[in-house]
Amino acid sequence: MSEGVPTPASVTTTASVTPAASTRGGAADRLGSARRTAGRARRTGRGRPVRSPMAAPVSFLWTRRILLTLLAVFAATPLYVMLSSSLKPLQDVTGSFRWIPAHLTIRPYLDIWETVPLGRYFLNSFIVSAAATLCSVVVATFAAYAVSRYRFRGKRVFTVTVLSTQMFPGILFLLPLFLLFVNIGNATGIALYGSRGALILTYMTFTLPLSIWMLAGYFDSIPRDLDEAAQVDGCGALGALFRVLVPAATPGIVAVGIYAFMTAWGEVLFASVMTNDVTRTLSIGLQGYSTQTEVYWNQVMAASLVVSVPIVAGFLLLQRYLVAGLTAGSVK
Repeated sequence: MSEGVPTPASVTTTASVTPAASTRGGAADRLGSARRTAGRARRTGRGRPVRSPMAAPVSFLWTRRILLTLLAVFAATPLYVMLSSSLKPLQDVTGSFRWIPAHLTIRPYLDIWETVPLGRYFLNSFIVSAAATLCSVVVATFAAYAVSRYRFRGKRVFTVTVLSTQMFPGILFLLPLFLLFVNIGNATGIALYGSRGALILTYMTFTLPLSIWMLAGYFDSIPRDLDEAAQVDGCGALGALFRVLVPAATPGIVAVGIYAFMTAWGEVLFASVMTNDVTRTLSIGLQGYSTQTEVYWNQVMAASLVVSVPIVAGFLLLQRYLVAGLTAGSVK
């Protein structure tokens, strides 16, 4: 064969290489074009992301940021005043207020335990709050399970009546509960008035209605198929409650516990009437820093911060359960 005539193998090789090479060349050209376009867009300012038509306007975003900043400052200012006052000597607190303390001392945090028996008040508050929380959670769990899973005569009247008690102010129940505890003590010899048991029963009276309502809504959001599956496996009603519903309703139960504990921990009205010098709680014990001649403001601020530590710490640790428990049952 002559040298100028290509062989079939060379034709095939050329035909197979040429499209790949052209493809790579075209991709390189397109990539370079895209880079040049992006560079021109950056130089001309046309490369900014396009806002969605449903996005909030910029003025609204800045207004929200400013308002949230003002609210944060408004909420943080009293906390700063409490903290700075608790680290000042008494003469600096009673004098003209200064945003930056001239003298710092931790002596008020040491004196709060000696001026009043704060440790005993702390123990009383913890016992009362923990017992009231435990009793409220147990009773509310059984009541909410019955309301959510069973049909009985007067169910609607019961739920409406229980929830309607939240409409009345607590002071309306002060005198009836006081007379009830005094008469029970006179008739049975059980001294409820002035005891921790009276406070526990009182706090249960206020926390149970909302606790039952919250847990009933949470149990309603749990499918009934879980109950039926547990009963098929041999569990009774209580077995299905403790083995299936309670683990599934942990966020709701924790939310009820937090609500009951916070209500009992900071209550003032009934604690001022139902307690004596031995059973006095923290909310009433803080009044001991005020005498007829002087008020230890730095110790009041220090004690207030110390008293708030358990509530703040518990809320930060369990806030995800609280949010989940409060929002459960609202959307199915």
